Amino acid sequence: MDTTDSTLHRLPRRRVLQWFAAVAAAGENLPLQGFAQTGAPVAAKGYGTDPDLTKFYAPGDVWPLTFSDTERKAVTALADIILPADDFGPAASSLRVPDFVDEWVSAPYPEQQKDREVILPGLAWIDEESRSRFQKPFADVSEPQQKAICDDLGQPEQKDPQLKKGAAFFARFTGLCLGAYYATPEGWQAIGYVGNTPTGVFEGPPQEVLDQLGLEQTVKD
Repeated sequence: MDTTDSTLHRLPRRRVLQWFAAVAAAGENLPLQGFAQTGAPVAAKGYGTDPDLTKFYAPGDVWPLTFSDTERKAVTALADIILPADDFGPAASSLRVPDFVDEWVSAPYPEQQKDREVILPGLAWIDEESRSRFQKPFADVSEPQQKAICDDLGQPEQKDPQLKKGAAFFARFTGLCLGAYYATPEGWQAIGYVGNTPTGVFEGPPQEVLDQLGLEQTVKD
């Protein structure tokens, strides 16, 4: 059975918690204002007990997952616009980033519940904005049309009040996708990160880094 098909399998619980730790450690202090939470599904309440990481958990066993089919389509399309397949690595959806975002906004912890109040209304907003511009939800319009919306949301000094709300959502969503993507081996490879690789010598930081910082190499063999 193809385990890459997210409709059949979700992320192993151990990997979900590892990704949570990686994203939290990245210090994603991005704007959370913009939307009032109205009519969205209720998040899981209370921490309960720690999951047994030696056990296999099916989707929703530890906490109920959130995304509807419509929301999942929007998340997948938007994640793949932010992190498309290219010469550096696979698309976000290939690395299960939409599954991670679903787990993140479904978790009962304070940080995740704050993000839930931004992500769920934001997904509804981006579909409404796409319908207003192109008469179709975000996942169903062309890639250039999707990029046109994202280009507007990516402007740091957005003046339009409605687009400013969307920009806050877009910034937080992007942060979650990047945190998840670059916590994977494929993401490491895309940025040239080799992890804890043993080396027989230490030559210090690269010269171009020292030059950029205006520093001098003082480490000697």
